Amino acid sequence: MLQYNKNLKQYSRELRKNMTDAEKFLWSMIRSKQLKGYQFYRQKIIGNYIVDFYCSKARLVIELDGGQHYSAIGKDKDKIRDAYLSNLGIRVARFSDRDIFENGAGVVEKMWGML
Repeated sequence: MLQYNKNLKQYSRELRKNMTDAEKFLWSMIRSKQLKGYQFYRQKIIGNYIVDFYCSKARLVIELDGGQHYSAIGKDKDKIRDAYLSNLGIRVARFSDRDIFENGAGVVEKMWGML
C-alpha cells in the first residue's frame, strides 16, 4: 500500500470537485473501467503529491500538463516528482492539455498501450 500525506485529503477532494476541462474530458474516457477494465483514480495522493490520474493495477500515473508545467520552475518540480514516483516503481506519462483536446483518442490509445 502506498504511503500518503493525510493532510492533503481535503485539497485532493477540492481538486476532484474542480477539475480542469482537460481532466474532465480525459476522465469521461477512462472512468468506470472503460480502458481495458482498469480502474483509474483521480487526484490520488501518493506521498506528498497529488497526481491527476492513477491506476494501481498498472502502477501508472497520468499527468495532464497545463502552461505552468512548461516554465523552468514547473519542469524542475515535475522532474523531482517523477523521480519520486519512479523510485516507488510507478511509471508517469505526461500529456499536454492541448494533446487532450486536439487528439484525445490518440492519448487514450497511448494509455491503452501502457496498460
